[in-house]
Amino acid sequence: MPDDVGMAMTLNDIIDASQNKFSDLPAVGMALEVPLTYQVFYERIIALAGRLLKEGIKKGDHIAILAENSPNWGAAYFAIVRLGAVAVPILPDLPEADVHHILKEMRVPLLFTTERQIEKIYELNQRGLKRIITLDDSVASLDVLAVETFSAYLAGAMEMWKKEEAKGGFVFAKVCEDDLASILYTSGTSGYSKAVMLSHKNLAANAQSASVMIHIEPGAVFLSILPLSHAYEFTVGFILPLLRGARIAYAGKTPTPAILQKLCSQEKPFAMFMVPLVLEKIYKKRVLPKINNSFALSLLCKVGLGRRFIHKRIGAKLLEFFGGNLQLMGIGGAALNPEVEQFLDDADFPYLIGYGLTECAPLLAGGPPGDKTIVVGSTGKPVPGVRIKIIDPDPQTGVGEIYGYGPNVMRGYYNDPDATAETITDDGWLATGDLGFIDDLGNLHIRGRSKNVIVMSNGENVYPEAIEHKINAYPWVVESLVVENNGRLDGWVYPDYEYIDAATTGHSRLQCHEYIAGLLAEMRKELNEQLSSAARLSRILERREPFVKTATHKIKRYLYSGGSMMS
Repeated sequence: MPDDVGMAMTLNDIIDASQNKFSDLPAVGMALEVPLTYQVFYERIIALAGRLLKEGIKKGDHIAILAENSPNWGAAYFAIVRLGAVAVPILPDLPEADVHHILKEMRVPLLFTTERQIEKIYELNQRGLKRIITLDDSVASLDVLAVETFSAYLAGAMEMWKKEEAKGGFVFAKVCEDDLASILYTSGTSGYSKAVMLSHKNLAANAQSASVMIHIEPGAVFLSILPLSHAYEFTVGFILPLLRGARIAYAGKTPTPAILQKLCSQEKPFAMFMVPLVLEKIYKKRVLPKINNSFALSLLCKVGLGRRFIHKRIGAKLLEFFGGNLQLMGIGGAALNPEVEQFLDDADFPYLIGYGLTECAPLLAGGPPGDKTIVVGSTGKPVPGVRIKIIDPDPQTGVGEIYGYGPNVMRGYYNDPDATAETITDDGWLATGDLGFIDDLGNLHIRGRSKNVIVMSNGENVYPEAIEHKINAYPWVVESLVVENNGRLDGWVYPDYEYIDAATTGHSRLQCHEYIAGLLAEMRKELNEQLSSAARLSRILERREPFVKTATHKIKRYLYSGGSMMS
């Protein structure tokens, strides 16, 4: 397959070429289990597509996948797009009401799902949904819904395929690069979920861009922990490794540090993609205590050379934690805490910050790996084949709205021409809604969402995300949110109660509350000394439950606007 970015291709072209080049190599499987080879995976895809075709699924039909990651998820997806039908992957953590809205709007005749998800459709009143197939072979819902197990459906499909092969094989509709492949519903922080239409070209070109930047040997292991129904994992954690003959191992469990360590020790992944929250949790639980619990290490870390020396030693241990073979840790979906990134940079850890959004399939910037001009705190350069520009930059700071252009820019929002026209210019540039600037070395720096900027009474722009990063750097903080409240700034903090419990062993309930209040007061004092007068916090308050978040663990800010928040 040629390496030039922007070459015409469909997702079907990618899987055809990979089957041809890597047929005997392992392709997909659950972690710690025997994977399917590229040949077996391909045969399943063609058989499933053939059965769907025989049962009346045609080009342009919408087929939904509401399920956790698995090899069967991938086979179902590729079978759908083989026909020219449109896959509608639904995030597994979406609530029932959102799932009903998507299935009704998309008018799907067939749904692939799992036992953990199927309760969400018990009350769905949709006559058009004719078939439900359980990717995990669950039959638990037979008394409520008529379901068919994937294994049984696949067995029938394989039998049908063998008979058809004797007659010359299935004849599928021609699929072109501009045909729709996926409709993905955004899980944004602003509250309005939009249906993003991504073509074969959008997704294939973005994966090709990533493959040009990253050298991947056939057989390299990608450990997958993020949902495939999110564009980030789909493109770089699924299509990219398949493009290069790598093996994908699905974690299958919530990636707690303990589970990750066990999986990595055996799978020894070459690459992983994760959201900052996971890495920040490992940093706080595994790295910071080593430093903070040692007077000598704490002292050394106050000096630049000493800090880098200690961070390199701890970074080597962190590489062992991830199996000792990690060459690429992709971080995206939300902003990484600057303190954590500084540690990774000092430690020579093989991380890469990516920036993008679903509407761009999703990568706009990131890397390239090994580029010494990438500045800590930036997202690096635009990916190959993509252009980025800043619109209406501030004369002093250079900060303006980020626009992106390339073959990965979506076709538009489903059934929403007005929102499409607001987002994509007549000449094809996409307005991201994010604010940032490009430095003299060509690195893109993100300052936050334009909708999140708080304009204070003196006209100063305050970026709440920057303050939240400072708050989240405290070891006893899990997450935080800064909001405007009647012209003042309030900070809300969800503490790490394990940390609090360990520090207040034997204390009464009242003493524990007083301890937390003392931490909050001390934090406010320390932070306000570091912030401009307009950005200082009038209060920092305790929140006693986690914030509601998107699939990539960004807080849904619109739920907490106006400064009122139940504690």
